[in-house]
Amino acid sequence: MIAIDYAARLGRIRDELRRIGADLMLIDHGELMAWAIGYSVSQTDYRCVAVPVDGVPWMVLRALDVEPCREEGVLEDVVGYADDCDALDVVAASLVKRGQGAAVVALDYTSYGMDLATFVGLRERLPGVRWIDSGGLSDGLRRCKEDAEIERLQCAAAIADGAMGRLVRRLKAGDTARDAAAMAAGFFLRQGADSGDTGPIVKAVGDSGFLHARRLDEPLASGDVLHVELIPKVAHYSARLMRPILIGEDRRGVAAICRQLIEIQDRQFAAMRPGAVARDVDRIARQGVLEAGLRHRFDNVTGYSLGLYTRTPRTSDFSCAFQPAAQWVLEAGMVFHMYLSAAGVAISETVVVRSGGIERLTQTPRRLLHGLPAPTVG
Repeated sequence: MIAIDYAARLGRIRDELRRIGADLMLIDHGELMAWAIGYSVSQTDYRCVAVPVDGVPWMVLRALDVEPCREEGVLEDVVGYADDCDALDVVAASLVKRGQGAAVVALDYTSYGMDLATFVGLRERLPGVRWIDSGGLSDGLRRCKEDAEIERLQCAAAIADGAMGRLVRRLKAGDTARDAAAMAAGFFLRQGADSGDTGPIVKAVGDSGFLHARRLDEPLASGDVLHVELIPKVAHYSARLMRPILIGEDRRGVAAICRQLIEIQDRQFAAMRPGAVARDVDRIARQGVLEAGLRHRFDNVTGYSLGLYTRTPRTSDFSCAFQPAAQWVLEAGMVFHMYLSAAGVAISETVVVRSGGIERLTQTPRRLLHGLPAPTVG
């Protein structure tokens, strides 16, 4: 894989700190942490990376995680604390020790790692610090992907494609969504994915509610559609792919619905070029689905940012999402999960914006997929 230049990434953070007038940033957003130093850990207790404009960055975290941090990340200065210590006391002491007790410190006020109690606690322990908002750097710095990141997303997309093909070859009437998830999870792990987390796999009913449903144990019968969303991660980078898999006969005209959704989404893809405004791209798909009568209302986004995911409270990144009020502009290097759903059918792709348009990273055929009929008895 292409090596990641973490020094350059830290340099970009420092440039932004100079721009906003900060001496240091505390990074507690899991994705930015992994992006900046190559290591991230769940927030069992508070942990952060401190990046000064001048000087060496350091990390504060549980002592249990010090060794993995040094093995996986690029920092040498790692401060560990025992589980009976107060994490905020240790963070505050680390700033004072390094001469940052009266610094201008940037926090990302949108970070899920910085809750109100943590902010109040740090402010009480560091009365000489002036706190400022970094302006959403945690997501903003990662908006456009480097070649090394796109390579990892391509690897994840290939695993998604392979798993989808395996399901099509093996799934049959009588199987359950749980059976399908087990097949996909095993494939993920054997192919080098970070985990066996498959994404929602469920019997499909309705316009969009099934996308996040959890009906795992109902056997599939002829005419049923299994909604399969696959979200494999490689080195924290997740590609995503949705396809409907039909069991037996197409009694509801599912193939025709699928073709309509794909035709609408293809028009949307054609508009996804650098300089396009997100709401205009969204309108193509949203109006197309409504005008075709495929749905009576459309409440969800038609796509959202893809990239690096860690063990965090959020499973999707809506920092750049396609919806009617979105005024942000597409740039080369952005990667998205684009999806449409209606009448128990959902189809999606992982796409990267290039200078001449989009490149589809997922390569599974864009059509209704077919599982196996029930086995013959006798």
